[in-house]
Amino acid sequence: MSGFSLKNKTAIVTGGGSGIGKAIATTFAKSGAFVYILEYNKDNAAETLYEITSSGGQGDWRKCDVSNHKEVVSILDEIGRERKVDILINNAGIAHVGTIEQTPEEDLDRIYEVNVKGVYNCIYGILPHFKGNGGGVIINMASIASVVGISDRFAYSMSKGAVLTMTYSVAKDYLSDNVRCNCISPARVHTPFVDGFIAKNYPGKEEEMFEKLSKTQPIGRMGTPEEVANLALYLCSDSASFITGTNFPIDGGFIKLNG
Repeated sequence: MSGFSLKNKTAIVTGGGSGIGKAIATTFAKSGAFVYILEYNKDNAAETLYEITSSGGQGDWRKCDVSNHKEVVSILDEIGRERKVDILINNAGIAHVGTIEQTPEEDLDRIYEVNVKGVYNCIYGILPHFKGNGGGVIINMASIASVVGISDRFAYSMSKGAVLTMTYSVAKDYLSDNVRCNCISPARVHTPFVDGFIAKNYPGKEEEMFEKLSKTQPIGRMGTPEEVANLALYLCSDSASFITGTNFPIDGGFIKLNG
């Protein structure tokens, strides 16, 4: 993806310590961006930053709980004083399995705090910087669960539906400020979370379950974090300057072909 340059750009990636967030952070750094990783897990953040710097890239990280409004705004203001920020990737999020009857109130609240309020907090905190510096790009990580029904994913689907509609609202409200806001909706992507979920719930049947979950994608396999990162790179590059207020499924045909 060398054709899409982020040279002299500064990007913030939440949840950049693992999975899709890590792939986005390292891909952006390779494309010339200075990358700030906002991550709650210190070890994961340090590992991603090491990969960036050891490959000749530039970056830094901040410990951040995206559900904490004051903390998020304070960190973004601190970063904004250090550098002009051009890109925000709202990737941090948590998963949940269960129907509405299998979703205790405390689980619902936690999903909301991280997946919905966390995105709100970061957009709220970055917009003054974007408006003061001539614009910027926001990518929100949604999910195919935001647009189609998926069994046993009530709370998660609810949260990602909110992310999708936040994207549309922000894109429309800040168009005149040269702020572009889009979202990416992956289907199942092979991340450490998937491996951990299978190991925890299907001990001794990991290989069988991985194959089964892979085949739920019409294309016959899971996506990779790098494929999602490459889409994010395009959407944040100047080549995508005409694109805003749009949802981009990256799903191996799941939405249109699974039925």
